[in-house]
Amino acid sequence: MIFLSTIKDTPSSAFGQPLELSWYIRPICTLILLYLMFTSLWSIPVVYLTWLFSDWDTPERGGRRTEWVRRWSVWVGFRDYFPIKLVQSSSLSPDRNYVLGCHPHGIMATAAFCNFATEANGFSNLYPGVRPWLAVLTGIFRFPIFRDYLMSAGLVPVNKDSIRFLLSQCGPGNAVFIVVGGAAESLQSRPGEHVVMLTGRKGFVRMALQQGADLVPVYTFGENEIYEQVRLSPDSWGWKLQLLCQKFVGFAPCLFYGRGVFNVESWGLNPIPRPLTTVEILLLLHGIHEDTASLLGSYSDSHLLRVVIELLRVIGLL
Repeated sequence: MIFLSTIKDTPSSAFGQPLELSWYIRPICTLILLYLMFTSLWSIPVVYLTWLFSDWDTPERGGRRTEWVRRWSVWVGFRDYFPIKLVQSSSLSPDRNYVLGCHPHGIMATAAFCNFATEANGFSNLYPGVRPWLAVLTGIFRFPIFRDYLMSAGLVPVNKDSIRFLLSQCGPGNAVFIVVGGAAESLQSRPGEHVVMLTGRKGFVRMALQQGADLVPVYTFGENEIYEQVRLSPDSWGWKLQLLCQKFVGFAPCLFYGRGVFNVESWGLNPIPRPLTTVEILLLLHGIHEDTASLLGSYSDSHLLRVVIELLRVIGLL
């Protein structure tokens, strides 16, 4: 199975920002609630926070996805900014569950978000009966209001309880996308380099085995190309700070930049429109009797070899 995404230049640079701006909404939502606490509208945050306490575990129980948010017209603009194209080459059976390991993380995991957390490319129309779930950092579900937006888009925490619930309690037809490399891989995101972090990351393989789900490698060629990142020396205090944040917080503060919103020659937070190609290969690896370590090796080997072969076939070189 192959998903092919192609990105080209377009003057509509303002549409490159929805994903990036969404992450800055987190502290804004929290500050608004704190501000309202000291106004005549104090009852609003009190009621919301009281409800939040009772709703705390909902993200790990499948959340509250809504097609209305996933079909916002802003996502179409986001897709067309690059543009990103999703090409169907085979079908996903709604009678099976899937765990999909996405590589590389890049800075924002842009291709994964557009293809699987929105309906900009019509995932549900291409694969009827299959529900895509994008697993992201658990900590961001602790932000008031922002957590509700994440759940409405079909995002879930990337932890055992959440993924196990989707694969065991929500019936068949669930496709859980996990950006396996996480913070460690984002630190290695640099144009012209392909780095995949699999060492010490066997949990997603073990989960697929235990739940009888098909294991699917996904690779996006070009994910590392849309942002430049400042390379810090391994001996510098900045690099050590990044590693500390990665260890204790779960993410690494990357020093990255793209291009400006109104002046494409300047630097800013807009991604650089460069080709992205997402290749996904269905591996029928499932069951509880396999060894996790050996399966991870098979996953890696099959991933690197078959991805290259399929990519060359898609672009017409084979």
